[in-house]
Amino acid sequence: MTSIKCIITDDEPFARKGLQSYLEKIDFLELVAVCEDAVQLNTNIKQHAVDLIFLDIEMPYMTGIDFLKSAGNPPKVIFTTAYEQYALQGYELDVLDYLLKPISFDRFLKAANKAFDYFKSKQTGADDFMFIKAGNKLEKIRFNEIYFIEAMENYVSIYLGDKKLVAHSTLRNIQQQLPVSSFIQPHKSYLVNINAIQSIEGNILNIHQYQVPISKYQKEEVMERIVNNKLLDK
Repeated sequence: MTSIKCIITDDEPFARKGLQSYLEKIDFLELVAVCEDAVQLNTNIKQHAVDLIFLDIEMPYMTGIDFLKSAGNPPKVIFTTAYEQYALQGYELDVLDYLLKPISFDRFLKAANKAFDYFKSKQTGADDFMFIKAGNKLEKIRFNEIYFIEAMENYVSIYLGDKKLVAHSTLRNIQQQLPVSSFIQPHKSYLVNINAIQSIEGNILNIHQYQVPISKYQKEEVMERIVNNKLLDK
């Protein structure tokens, strides 16, 4: 795979220098910018193609967590922080890893390898499943078992063949883990597995016992995707 383009963001000069020295030792990581705060980071991700951010949490102007919540479609993130109490929020924001300062090189390398595996799987499409935290446990969900996913503010409901799971996540975070070739977004609040669609009536997708609406703005794209996938009987 090609190199992973990275940005380091930390308000501490010593921390920035340390992360940069680590990053330069790893051949599949490519440093494209170093930022002192979220304001500089916001500018840089608009100017550069970025895959991964090493992001501090406690910074002036805006915390790393607030930046991540406000960013429209941010790159993947590895948090770097001296405060372990943010670990749960990091998980909920779907970050790749959480590095606690002071960061040793072996722990940094482990996080870098995790990022490598993530981006490699995205390129090859090797994974056919994801893990979702529902209640107090992680649930392994195979993509082909999903009927559709419904957004409910800061939660999503994942409808499977025999059950429904509710997870604390956003629809966007879930969408980033799904194969683009198999899922469509017929409405701002829904993601649908194309292979689960049984019929279309007007602006309604019939998915087994469920019905999912199609937004008038998405109708043309949805119909094109379905026809191209040759799902419906002619």
